[in-house]
Amino acid sequence: MRRTSQLAIIISIFAVGVRFIAIDQPFVDNWSWRQSDVATIARNYFQGGFHFAHPQIDWAADQPGYVGTEFPILPFVAALCYKFLGIHEWVGRIQAVVFFAISLPFFFLLAREILRETGAAWALLFYSFAPLGVMASRCFMPDTPSLVLSIIGLYFFARWMNSGDWPSFFSASLTISLSVLIKSPSAIIGAPLACLAFQRFGLGALRNLKLWFFAVIALLPATLWYWYAYQISVAYYPHHFFGAGGVKTMPLAWYWQIAKEVPTLALTPFVFILGGVGLFTARSISRARPFYWWLAAMVLFVVIVGYGNRHPWYRLPLVPITALFAGSACAFIGEKILNRVGKISGIALLLAAVAVSAFVSARIYYHPIDAPLRDAGLALKEITPESSLIAAADNGDPAVLYYGERKGWHFLEKDGIYDGDPDGSAPAIADLQQLREKGANYVVFTSNTAWWLDLYPEFREYVQANSALIAATSEFRIYRLDPISK
Repeated sequence: MRRTSQLAIIISIFAVGVRFIAIDQPFVDNWSWRQSDVATIARNYFQGGFHFAHPQIDWAADQPGYVGTEFPILPFVAALCYKFLGIHEWVGRIQAVVFFAISLPFFFLLAREILRETGAAWALLFYSFAPLGVMASRCFMPDTPSLVLSIIGLYFFARWMNSGDWPSFFSASLTISLSVLIKSPSAIIGAPLACLAFQRFGLGALRNLKLWFFAVIALLPATLWYWYAYQISVAYYPHHFFGAGGVKTMPLAWYWQIAKEVPTLALTPFVFILGGVGLFTARSISRARPFYWWLAAMVLFVVIVGYGNRHPWYRLPLVPITALFAGSACAFIGEKILNRVGKISGIALLLAAVAVSAFVSARIYYHPIDAPLRDAGLALKEITPESSLIAAADNGDPAVLYYGERKGWHFLEKDGIYDGDPDGSAPAIADLQQLREKGANYVVFTSNTAWWLDLYPEFREYVQANSALIAATSEFRIYRLDPISK
């Protein structure tokens, strides 16, 4: 076995091991709301009869709560596992870890075809330990599985372009199809695929029937599923389609904030700088051209889907893209350093710098900033009847309802997912009054929303006059609402 292959195995083992740190962590980090929604769908599959085509959330109160979402294979598989393992956070999280582990040999082989041995080893290292990638690949979310399937699809598509064999064709088309089904923005993988096709066939790619057949297999299932999911969102309250509204350009300050987050929280400054250098060192490598196309598509995606990119996981494809270019830079610089001691010293310094910066940035993602929502949910589970309907002032994070195992609403009900803070007492009173009329039995505020009661005195007076405080800590307040006389 070649030394670089041995090194790749060592990197891979360590990378997977890192993902098992806090694998059983509750959904209390900054991505809590997305994971809690997926976990809710999984639990409702488990408890409600495994109706795959009807993913169901808990913030529709006494309504069915069917929503339009990505192809829900991940929560469905988790629900199946619950039958044997019980409901645990790690059951959902470990799916992303498994997918990440599967991606490692494919990314390494893909990078080796482009950068050869040394560059591929560096690329694998950067891909494995980018903070954004570390976080996403241990979260109960579809983003890492979708990215992994894109990488595998790109690898097999490149093989098909070289050999023309049907196994590679079907492997590429099926993995790309599943990638887009699981997460629709993964369709941007079409940019590097198009680059490979034009490199192979020129403009004749537009007339190539095999490529059109590939496109049908890759895109038709996703088109049908997302059409169906949209119909579900239209037909059922709360009329929610995951990802809707993300296609919107934003002010320049919005993109500047994203530009600051990418080098620091997503990639680390060292990998980001090396990736920039790699854009120049890889220019002469024709096989690297698809990654230039992929990068251009990602930049365009961030601009067009500006509002959607408020979520850092939307930018996850930047991890393998930058890792490859950074690997190219390291290979180029390494060839210029002829002194063995200097080369070893440089490698040691770079490894230390990347490790420290990755550790510091990744720790931020793990912070349990939404722990008050979980604590409030556990208190609700203990002190409220199972049939209770909860108005949760949770800024659109369903962790309160998930851990409380209760149905209810986000409060504010209207646009609470996107802009959960009221403009004043009047809209807060009107919203809570409507929820009481719909049957809300309890209202809960966490430390993130209890300030409403301080800032809006009329709203505080309304709550005090129409409810009884039954639980209060520094993290939450739970009120039992008085029934409305009919």
